[in-house]
Amino acid sequence: MGEQAPGGEGWAWRNSGVMLHGQDPHTMGKNQDFPISIEGQFLGGDTNPNSVRTTSNLCTPGTHVVINNELFTPHCKNSTSKTYHGDQWVTADFVVLGDSLIQHILEGEVVMEYTKPQIGGEMVDGFLANSKKDGQPLTSGFIYLQSESHPIDFRKVELYNLEKYKKNPARLQQTIAKILHKKDIEIIRCFFMSY
Repeated sequence: MGEQAPGGEGWAWRNSGVMLHGQDPHTMGKNQDFPISIEGQFLGGDTNPNSVRTTSNLCTPGTHVVINNELFTPHCKNSTSKTYHGDQWVTADFVVLGDSLIQHILEGEVVMEYTKPQIGGEMVDGFLANSKKDGQPLTSGFIYLQSESHPIDFRKVELYNLEKYKKNPARLQQTIAKILHKKDIEIIRCFFMSY
């Protein structure tokens, strides 16, 4: 969808994403580089059909999550997605159930899953000290669409509030499945519920 901005960092090439459970912008420092959040990172592949570059990865600016019952403290983790080379539309879904479960779904397939998002760790600079309370669960927050210096087009974004299904797990799963099976393409859907 175009070329990277002049002077953009190498790591930012074809790099964008969706920031989930994002920090309230009113609590961010004037020179803060990223909101404290959970990132569903989008990486585009290059023109070499043999290169591998997964997408819908996890990045954690100022946060940690639990993966396979262990606290995950590195900054990023690759998903199990295939590489999407060149410019093409991709359907990305994020199921965010408060601080209990987050799933990254591409074209109907879960490619990343984790639990217990919480404030902690590094990879965010310039924050106000009172806004970063390590260990605090992330139960809700803002949703940001971002680009790291490379253009991206978001054709359609839908948000679904699942709050009313909080106490009915069967209905919750039924509703998520129904929405995921809609035949709309080229979409980002975010499902969210706070706890």
